[in-house]
Amino acid sequence: MILGFDVKYRDGTWVKSLCNGKIQYETWSYSKYKSMHKRCLVGGAEQRNYPSYVGCHTSENFKDFQFFAEWSSNQIGYERESWHLDKDILVKGNKLYSENTCAFVPTAINGLLIDKKALRGEWPIGVYFNKRDEVFTAYVCRDGKLEHISSHNNPYAAFLAYKREKERYIKVIANRWRSEIDVRVYDALMNYTVEITD
Repeated sequence: MILGFDVKYRDGTWVKSLCNGKIQYETWSYSKYKSMHKRCLVGGAEQRNYPSYVGCHTSENFKDFQFFAEWSSNQIGYERESWHLDKDILVKGNKLYSENTCAFVPTAINGLLIDKKALRGEWPIGVYFNKRDEVFTAYVCRDGKLEHISSHNNPYAAFLAYKREKERYIKVIANRWRSEIDVRVYDALMNYTVEITD
């Protein structure tokens, strides 16, 4: 057993923490469970710092740690290091954490669909205005690096360039992880559509 990972007692009860001498470790499921509830806390630090969490809530089942831990233990990605509980890949724009809307995904997929509305200003997703050259530039983030796609005279043309490249790149990542991720996640990524309102 690796400390910090999940343990189920003989009576079927999932534990929240493990103790190694004087040091206490959260179990894997409890760490995910606690983080999920922090994101759903109205007026909490997560919602103040990350406005995309405003309006998030959990299903009745996901309020129960025992249910959540049991569900987690049956999911692809369970106990995988650097995998995250995702609520909006299966259902775009979703705010509900539930057994029907969530899946575990690796970091490479978890950050793939972040819209960064707070940073981009008034322009559509993937579009930045280059003041020096007075052009609208389309950029896409690939493997953690921001890459220039093309420059245009109007924001809509730049968005279309971004949309084509982003949708192509999402499929590349989906295929890269295909053998390791939930088939529902793979299908959602392969059918993902970038909208100008994203």
